[in-house]
Amino acid sequence: MSTDNALEQALKLAANEPAHRPAFFNLLLDSTVYVLGDAGSGWIAGAARTEGEEPVNLQHWEKPDGSSAIPFFTSMDALQQAQGHQSQNSAPQPFLALPARTLFAMTAGAELFLNPKLPYGKEFGPDEITALMNHGGDALTERTILEGGMRITLSEPQEKPAQMINSLTRLFADVKQVRRAFLVQVRDQPQEEPHWLIGLECEQDEEAAIQATGQVATDTAPDDQPVDICLVGEEEPGISHYFIHHITPFYVRKWGSWLRTLNDGASA
Repeated sequence: MSTDNALEQALKLAANEPAHRPAFFNLLLDSTVYVLGDAGSGWIAGAARTEGEEPVNLQHWEKPDGSSAIPFFTSMDALQQAQGHQSQNSAPQPFLALPARTLFAMTAGAELFLNPKLPYGKEFGPDEITALMNHGGDALTERTILEGGMRITLSEPQEKPAQMINSLTRLFADVKQVRRAFLVQVRDQPQEEPHWLIGLECEQDEEAAIQATGQVATDTAPDDQPVDICLVGEEEPGISHYFIHHITPFYVRKWGSWLRTLNDGASA
């Protein structure tokens, strides 16, 4: 058994803890993956195809529900292991090594499955692949700025979503620009069901923090409830004032570890 590569390690972490999923998606988009198939004599992996060139023939595997997906793999070792599980008697199949972005672009509209038949895997539907390609995996493809004359009702939840809070807290340990994070329920209209609103107090690169937070929050929200995100600041009015002065943050960046890092660096 070979040592897992970085993408396989990231896949294992992401499978067990949603906080690691943004890092996995980012790494996947920059990785080379392996897919069963034949590129033909007129096509070079990674190059743009023109009309008249031979098509790429990619192998499909049947899923337990009877539908099919294109298998792709994190490494050659993973591909060979999965082939052994798929059929013990068949000869090795030809394969291609492709940038993940190239594979996603050339299979638009298809179902894909990363590392099928292996302990850790991930199925990708067409919509998820489109979001990855267009928004870098950002689950918040639409954003609404909560300000101005809009009347909304905010309340601190009686029961907080433990999985969401735990995963976001783990995420913010790596997303250093988040200073504090707050969570409330928001209702735009009296007759509507409330949904979640996360307030982030950030330093620099707020967009990256929002994107990573959206990925984890939408993945862990109870019953797939909607999640909104807004930025808050100490001196800002309106919603920011409500968060800062009336809500206890569920996450506060610990300065102690940062100071220890500075001291360690100074003494090196």
